This record gives sequence, structure tokens and C-alpha cells, in this order.
Amino acid sequence: MKTSFPLARLFVLALIILANRAQAQSPITVTFDAKPGPAIPEDFAGFSFEMEKLLADSNSGYYFSPTNKPLITLFQTLGIKSLRVGGNTADRPTVNVPAEPDVDSLFAFANAAGAKVIYTLRLREGNLPQAVRIAKYIMGRYKNGVVCLAIGNEPNVFAKEYPVYREEWKKYVEAITAPGVAPDAKFCGPSATPGKATWARDFINDFGKSGKLAFISQHDYPGGAGNRATNVATARDKMLSAAWLKGYEKLYNSFAADALSNGLPYRLEEANNFYNGGAKDVSDTFAAALWGLDYLHWWAAHRAAGINYHTGDQVAAGEKNNPCRYASFWTSPNGYNVHPLGYGIKAFDLGGHGMVLETRLKNPANVNLTAYGVLARDNTCFVTLINKEHGPEGREALVTLQPQRGFTKAVVVVLTVVGGDVAATTGVTVGGARFSDDGTWAGKWETIPMLSNGEVTLKVAAGSAAVVRLSR
Repeated sequence: MKTSFPLARLFVLALIILANRAQAQSPITVTFDAKPGPAIPEDFAGFSFEMEKLLADSNSGYYFSPTNKPLITLFQTLGIKSLRVGGNTADRPTVNVPAEPDVDSLFAFANAAGAKVIYTLRLREGNLPQAVRIAKYIMGRYKNGVVCLAIGNEPNVFAKEYPVYREEWKKYVEAITAPGVAPDAKFCGPSATPGKATWARDFINDFGKSGKLAFISQHDYPGGAGNRATNVATARDKMLSAAWLKGYEKLYNSFAADALSNGLPYRLEEANNFYNGGAKDVSDTFAAALWGLDYLHWWAAHRAAGINYHTGDQVAAGEKNNPCRYASFWTSPNGYNVHPLGYGIKAFDLGGHGMVLETRLKNPANVNLTAYGVLARDNTCFVTLINKEHGPEGREALVTLQPQRGFTKAVVVVLTVVGGDVAATTGVTVGGARFSDDGTWAGKWETIPMLSNGEVTLKVAAGSAAVVRLSR
């Protein structure tokens, strides 16, 4: 799809406010910690799919296939390097367990896309010999393409009590790591539902020193059930509120701090905004793009190993499938139509590679804005500004960056939507461009003025985000 870059440049320049106009606004100042923090893993941004997507369709074709060029391109364009397969269909007795040819196609796709796999083995009403056979097959042929094996998906739903799950998990791991099977296999767990983070804490206590864990896995859907979000305007407001940030902090304190203190990485290997497929006119709107970008950066700043956004045309909700409203993209006749959340993921890809730089805000007007800094390996600095103000009362944010690192050049990419409407489901752009259904994107960085003292001042419109790159 062609994009008018002259118009895009005019739009970006309209966001730039020179310092001599700052007196008319309530300014926000962003400064940075001089010492960079933890590195953001290269596979931080990932996708999660239902296990049934591995099965061949009625024409014996595969979704995850090395010939699926649009999907491969989209993974690469979005910077997706982690592919988790699981979901409720991994443990649904009425869904076939993938066989060896299905596994072969999955790993051929992952190799072509440049992603590594988190693979879920069935636990509910499971067949231990079958799981051992598949684990041996995967580790024997695709060891370098596997991050870890998960045993069961949200086991608290069917195991009910943690000790029951613990004993089953031990039985599976002992059988899989037996001599002659897959002794070098790494695992993750417990992959419990959001309300059962205590399982993760117990799991750390039981297996944290076993040497068999790649990371602690936890699921998260901050908004709860999508079918309960009946007031869509209120649901969008909550998604963009500071209250959700407090919810992340609560979840972090419930298990992640324990994982890190035990030297274990942790990953949200299935996450999105509302579960059971999300909420129509909420999860599929531009509000989700702003939320998704903020969510990625918040957890990166809190030393997560990554996030796998659950996606697909449909996702499992208990024993049935629902349309996937929180999808990053849906299948289209010519490939894949990228939804607003996918644009937020792309904005993270543009400014989320390197080491975390702690930011400090002076925000006297209390504008609903978050700022995240990242220092790249080449000492380029990225600053992501997310203005979650929206609606008729939404305020523009006049932001001055004070990097104090001797930068001389500044460019910006803007994540925005036509009319600034966070309820919109279409009309989203990043870098002035939309995604084509073949997975390509042709957005561009635009130059912005840098003051003689090295500061940059720009206006971030309500209901938008800007990624600024500072270099020498």
C-alpha cells in the first residue's frame, strides 16, 4: 500500500513544538539515569497461538509452513522472535495432539521466520508415553530451535490443587529427561491463569534450583474476561488508566520478584488485554495499540524475559472457540490484515532493542503520559512517549527530553490514528504508513529539531505515541 510521505512529514512536523512556544503549555521534562539497566532480550516480543493451529487444514495445508511467505514476512517486520504454541487447545481432549509431520512444518516455519519455539505438551487427560515420544522427536531434531517445553496449559483449571500438578510435572520431566530420551531438555512452568500467580511462587520454591528451567512462565490478562466488558468506553478508559499500571506492579510482586531473586528469568508466555478472545470495540481498537506498546515497555523495564501476545483468527475460550478480538492480525485474502495492537508491537520493535534507561518525569499537570528509555549497543538512545490522554478532555503533551549524552541528531516515528480516536479500529499508522497484507511496512523516521543545548522538545498529541531516536 502506498503512503504519501510528504503528508506524513507535514503531520510529524505539526507535532513539533519549538522551545519558544513552550510557555503556552504545561511542560513535561524527561531525564535519564546515566547508568543503563538490564538488557532487553532480542526475543522479548513474541506471539502465542493455539496448539490446534499446528494441525493441517482440510486441504492438508499448514498455517505454520515455510511456504507461508506473508506470515514469515510479518514476523520479521514486527520483530517477532518467539513463537509459543499452547492455549486451551493444547489440553483440550477433543483436539488431536500434533504428530511428527505437524511438528516438522512448525519448526520449518519458525526457522524461516527467525523465531524460536516454546512448545506445550498435553497434560490434561494426557498420555505420558505420547508426550515423551513427541519431546524426544522435538529435541532430537530441533534442539537449537526450542527455548523450552511447557507441560500443560493453565493446569490450575483442571488439576485444581498445586500439589497434584507438581507431582504430574515431576513425572513428565523425569520421563522426558531420562537417558536416551531428551536429557538436555529445558522446561518452563507453571503457566497458570492470572489469578493463580501463587502457583508460580510455589513452582519456584519446588523447582527453581533444579537446573531444568529456562524460565518461570505466567499468563496475564489485566482486564479480566472480555465478555464482562459491556461498557466499551469504560473498558477503553481502564485499559489506558494508571490503575492498570498498579495492577502490573501487583502481579510483579506476586511472583516475578521471587523468580529474579532466585536467579530465574520470567516470561508472560501468554498475555493480552482481556481473556476469552478479548472484548469487541475494546481489544480491537487503537486503545489496544497504545496499551500494548506501554505493556511491552513496562515489563521490559521490570526485567521480564519477554511477552507472547496470544493471537489468531480464533482462540479457545474454555471448551469452545471465540473470534479473536485482541488479535495482532487476522487472515485476509492476500495475507494478513494487521490490527491496531500489531502497530503497537511495531512501535516497540523500533525503540525497544538495547538496555533499559530509567526515565524520570517532571509532570506538574499530571498528564497521563509514560516515557521509556532504551540505550542501544551503538549508544543510540530511544525514547518512547505514550500519551494515553484521550477523548474530548484529552490533553496534548509538550515534552522536553534532556538526554545529557552529547547527541546531535533527533528523528521521530509517530504511532497515531485518524482523528486521534482511541475507539477506531482502522486508520492506524506508524511512521506515516500502514502495513500491507503481504507483511511489509514502509514507514519512515522524520527529522526533528534539536536545540543547541542538546535538548529536544516535541508535542505528543492526545491518544498517540512517539518514538524518538537520538544519535551523534
